[in-house]
Amino acid sequence: MKLEMTLMREVLAVCRLEAEAVVPAWLDLSAAFFALTRSNEELSVVCAANLVPDDVTAERDWRAFKVEGPLDFALTGIMAKLTAPLAAAGISIFAISTYDTDYLLVREGAAQQAAEILRGVATVSDQA
Repeated sequence: MKLEMTLMREVLAVCRLEAEAVVPAWLDLSAAFFALTRSNEELSVVCAANLVPDDVTAERDWRAFKVEGPLDFALTGIMAKLTAPLAAAGISIFAISTYDTDYLLVREGAAQQAAEILRGVATVSDQA
């Protein structure tokens, strides 16, 4: 099965807030893409980099590859198929999964190299 992926246009940030933090007011809940994950240790926010205040602990300048879905829950090895060639090339990733699909975030400076590598296992297009 050849996967289809789209390199999303938006530059993202991966932020770390304290575990007891509330969802920050600066997060645009109407945005086309954002992710919130709470654990006992932290509240992680992934969102448009331009929304994040300078005083927030964040890794900025990420781009996301969206695996076009929906993906069947019975499918196995999708992330391994995508991440192994990136790891071999020394490209770090940050992964997000949703009910329907997966997103692979890479540093903006590595996005074009990652796209070329991913073309070996998927059809990759830029977001229109």
